[in-house]
Amino acid sequence: MQNLYLINDNLKKNPSKNNLRLSKNTLAILLFILCNLILWVSTKTLMADIYTYKDKNGVKHFTNVPNSPKYKLFIPERTGRIYYNNNGVYRKFSSRAVNTKVFDPIIEKASLRYGLDSALIKAVISAESAFNSQAVSPKGAKGLMQIMPENYSSLNISDPFHPYQNIMGGAKYLRQMLDVNNKNLRLALASYNAGPEAVRKYEGIPPYDETINYVSKVITLYRQYKTM
Repeated sequence: MQNLYLINDNLKKNPSKNNLRLSKNTLAILLFILCNLILWVSTKTLMADIYTYKDKNGVKHFTNVPNSPKYKLFIPERTGRIYYNNNGVYRKFSSRAVNTKVFDPIIEKASLRYGLDSALIKAVISAESAFNSQAVSPKGAKGLMQIMPENYSSLNISDPFHPYQNIMGGAKYLRQMLDVNNKNLRLALASYNAGPEAVRKYEGIPPYDETINYVSKVITLYRQYKTM
């Protein structure tokens, strides 16, 4: 009991020291919370795919390297694709059509240039990358429409992660696949996924589970986008 009285007596004699010790502890806790909050915000920013802003004329601009405070973070919904992003993270998403407004101006331009239904381009992008402009497949296909490196030159692509280059290049390739398959959509999609050589070899959709599921998924998404 004597020790207890001594402690109590010290607390009464030195209230300022006790308050100072308490203040230091409180400050340490607050700093810990603040550091974790900054880390969480930074992580969210690093995971961003694209930034966008609307100018005074109502035209939307976008970039994955914002150089102006006008740009705001845009996070597209993820859907229907297993892939690695460029940080090596493996992800899987459910299959459904998503909002594509940030990419619509490019998609419409590609649609007009290559004579493709914009809903079809959206369906392919959705199935290929879930509208993640930074997507990288295990085989090395990159960007929104998952372009393979060996096709960059013929499709005028220098940066596969650039939305405009990727969509225009991917639409051009899709147009080519339709042309070599006499405008047969299912065979064109199979060629886009497995390569035209495989379609010629099997004289139809190759017996690959991935390709069979891919064709079915794109057709389903295409129907969804046509009603949106």
